[in-house]
Amino acid sequence: MAESALESAWEGLTSSFTEFQLATVVTFLLHESVFFLSGLPSLLFERFGFFAKYKIQKKSNTPAYQNRCVLRLILYHVCVNLPVMIFSYPAFKFMGLRSSLPLPHWMVIVSQVLFYFVLEDFIFYWGHRALHSKWLYKHVHSIHHEYATPFGLTSEYAHPAEILFLGFATIVGPALTGPHLFTLWVWMVLRVLETVEAHSGYHFPWSPSNFLPLYGGSEFHDYHHRVLYTKSGNYASTFVYMDWLFGTDKDYRDAKVMEEKDRKHL
Repeated sequence: MAESALESAWEGLTSSFTEFQLATVVTFLLHESVFFLSGLPSLLFERFGFFAKYKIQKKSNTPAYQNRCVLRLILYHVCVNLPVMIFSYPAFKFMGLRSSLPLPHWMVIVSQVLFYFVLEDFIFYWGHRALHSKWLYKHVHSIHHEYATPFGLTSEYAHPAEILFLGFATIVGPALTGPHLFTLWVWMVLRVLETVEAHSGYHFPWSPSNFLPLYGGSEFHDYHHRVLYTKSGNYASTFVYMDWLFGTDKDYRDAKVMEEKDRKHL
């Protein structure tokens, strides 16, 4: 019954909008809704001091610095993200994008999204590591690191070139599988929620990293922001195994050992 209701809702969408509109404007609006609704809470927590005991760093951004981030994000999204979605539609059609019924089986959706996460994490690791080379960091990636104390919305605060550069990692998986638009939306929503959580600046008892093996999460990525770019490590987007395999999480693991010793001492 749930599947039937979902297909009925999807049929209503596809009869109200063209595929071009769904793949561009509606996708953009969905992204903006999920991004800002999931990212604003950590901004408000930081601004008003809520859940302070779960905040990873004790320092906070000023309201003016937070507002600056939000305004620039709106500018980047409207002037960069939306045009990219519009002009890349023919490429997605070439890749096999479709929006017609029937919707893919849930097992197909799950398997494809898992594949996207693994592949994106692998490509992101190497691209992000390259961005920490001296020239690329100075001219491109340093913008993202303006916020050494991240909050959820800083996850997409970056130089336009970086948005395009690392955005490539997000679309490789779908490009290889030629997904249904519904699958693409599921992937986009989960990826946005993951990166917002990783940049939230808070580690709660219910944070995903407490339950999901190999998941990095907020503590893992927060360390990347608060140390010098030459020593940051923790380059992967979602999982921890790439950094472990290539030794780029050594300083982070050493810091965690020291924190645990200090905790026991206290």
